[in-house]
Amino acid sequence: MTDMTAFVSGQIYPVATDPLAAYGPLVASRTAEGFDVLPYTRFTLTPTTPTIGAEISGISLSGQLSDETMSELRRALLEWKVLFFRDQTIDRSEHRDFASRWGSLEQHPFFKYTQPGQSEADIVTLAKDAMTGGVENNWHNDVSWHEFPSFAAVLRAVEVPSVGGDTLWADTGAAYELLPEGIKERIDNLVAEHDWINSFGKHMDPSTVAKLRPQFPAVRHPVVRVIPETGRKVLFVNLSFTQRIVGVPEAESNELLTLLYRHVHRPEFQVRLKWRTDTIAFWDNRTCQHYAASDYFPARRVMDRISIVGDRPVGTR
Repeated sequence: MTDMTAFVSGQIYPVATDPLAAYGPLVASRTAEGFDVLPYTRFTLTPTTPTIGAEISGISLSGQLSDETMSELRRALLEWKVLFFRDQTIDRSEHRDFASRWGSLEQHPFFKYTQPGQSEADIVTLAKDAMTGGVENNWHNDVSWHEFPSFAAVLRAVEVPSVGGDTLWADTGAAYELLPEGIKERIDNLVAEHDWINSFGKHMDPSTVAKLRPQFPAVRHPVVRVIPETGRKVLFVNLSFTQRIVGVPEAESNELLTLLYRHVHRPEFQVRLKWRTDTIAFWDNRTCQHYAASDYFPARRVMDRISIVGDRPVGTR
């Protein structure tokens, strides 16, 4: 028998040389050790997957939510990473009021250049149709190229196609937890460079890029980020904005990033939302990546997004 085969139950199988090869259960913890998993009394919470995604019912986001309800929502966000609210008939003002309860609202600096027609600085309208196809179909954390990447985002479905246009989220804490220990040891103290120049920059004219570049240089963030409220370790590199791992040869950087991206993209770490009009998704941008499926062209899909300002990512050291 060669080194590349093994005898199992009467059959010969290839031996997996891929460090991420896995067959069978891939079950991660939903929270960091020590997190108080308590009942929710202010609303009904229905899990969508074992670790990420939960539907919240029994409350309206159009009203003034009590401090007790907000406290439970914050705990739910930390536990489930992305929350779904159905049949929320709220307007832009109410959308803004809800997002404002979580922190300062982000003023995205690039959408007025890449998606003209934006009417308000803190609400980004993502309108796709036969003239403008969806381009958000890469896994990413929003604005990881910023010194202070978004804490969270509130996305409201204004108009959706009859089929297609789902959004997916991936639990980067579960992904980190289930990495082989040897890979964790390699990446725990590494830093990666993030930049917008190869994403948003490609959709701008050179003079605009030159004007914006001094304001938004490339930034460095830890590859493994620690969430202050919970102590949970999460992967904080993404295909859209991470350029390289700093301080290692280019070949090793490419190897590690490719490996981590593949791992984050496992279905076991994902939740998928089928949108309906007046559905709202609210996610922790620190602890999950997202991907907007672009399978509905030339149908129309319109979403309003408000993001909440975050803090500087903290690593393991």
